[in-house]
Amino acid sequence: MSEAEESDQRRLARNVNELLQELRVAQAGVQILFGFLLSIAFTDKYATTSGYVRVTHLVTVLCAAVAVAFLTAPAAWHRVLFRQGRREDVVSSGNTFVLVGLGFLALAMTGTVLMLAEVILGLWPSIVVGAVAFAVFTGLWFAWPSASSQRAQHREHP
Repeated sequence: MSEAEESDQRRLARNVNELLQELRVAQAGVQILFGFLLSIAFTDKYATTSGYVRVTHLVTVLCAAVAVAFLTAPAAWHRVLFRQGRREDVVSSGNTFVLVGLGFLALAMTGTVLMLAEVILGLWPSIVVGAVAFAVFTGLWFAWPSASSQRAQHREHP
């Protein structure tokens, strides 16, 4: 193996390790959220909620389940492919999976905030609160980093 290939392999190993470390943080949170959302359906209060809250709850649970699937996929891919020398596939696909998973997690968090606000504040105020929650998650997780990346590219290549 040449020095350049070894360097690439080390870089890929580091990228895989960083990806899996980042996922540990996200996975714990989304799995706790998923468990919390599942438990709601078994409360006495749930039996008397409106159809709007029930549909919001179902959509939120489904978004959390999809987030769990996407955020755990890179670990599964790593386990299946790591002995085949396909780290590059794990890193590339894992990055996409994490971004999609975070998108669904943002939706699940928004739905959770929306449901809670609906129970406490009523329909229209909850929609405002939900929209603010969605803006915060998408802003912090996607828009701000993208804008920061674009600013850095403009500084490097004016």
